[in-house]
Amino acid sequence: MKTTSGQKIKIGAFTFVGLLVLALGVFFIGNQKNMFSSTFTIYGTFKNVSGLQIGNNVRFAGINVGVVQDINIVNDSSVRVDVTLNDNVKKFIKKDSKLSIGSDGLMGDKLVIILPGGVTSTEPVANGGQLASVNPIDIDKIVAKVTKVIDNAETLTGGLSEIIAKVNHGKGSIGRLLNSDKLSKDLEGTVNQAKTTMANVHTTTTTLNTDLKAAQSNFLLKGFFRKKKKKAMQDSIKKAQEQAAPPKKQ
Repeated sequence: MKTTSGQKIKIGAFTFVGLLVLALGVFFIGNQKNMFSSTFTIYGTFKNVSGLQIGNNVRFAGINVGVVQDINIVNDSSVRVDVTLNDNVKKFIKKDSKLSIGSDGLMGDKLVIILPGGVTSTEPVANGGQLASVNPIDIDKIVAKVTKVIDNAETLTGGLSEIIAKVNHGKGSIGRLLNSDKLSKDLEGTVNQAKTTMANVHTTTTTLNTDLKAAQSNFLLKGFFRKKKKKAMQDSIKKAQEQAAPPKKQ
């Protein structure tokens, strides 16, 4: 069966479109990975890369300026991360800049963030140079601590709920104290008795004052009270004279 000219045109067009899509895909991916622009590399070492992968973005001042080129374990406590950056940002990255690992949003991919320098050095970083690194926060440890706090809070809340329930049902000393009608009546009786006692004391005091005034008016006891009054006056005069007299010389 011979292929017609129309079929050949369709096959050629389909092939051309496929090659065009492939070329655009290669160009797009290469542009994202900085394959078609001048680049330079730097690196940093971390204790933990927190899931960072080769090909992830590198950002400076919130702008994607490169990609993670390589990740290698140096020893049991150090991981080296090499990044490739666009050559046009080299003049902005100083020798005292720092590398840190962050996230693209709350739950996004990990990425390398370049923190600006220029505090202790204004010289741009060299190609292949090393920058100081800031180790990422260990999320697993934070989650473990938060989980422990939540568990402790749940246990404490459960214990308080049991105590409140027992108090409401009159169990324990506090429960009996708050829920006992007898205790309330006894307390009320004690208060009433105290009021009665104070009233009796007041009455007795008033009666004694009256009796004392009557005794002072009695002609048989006038002499006694007059002598006491005279003695008190003499004592007062003597004390005033002693205070007014000049001190004796030694």
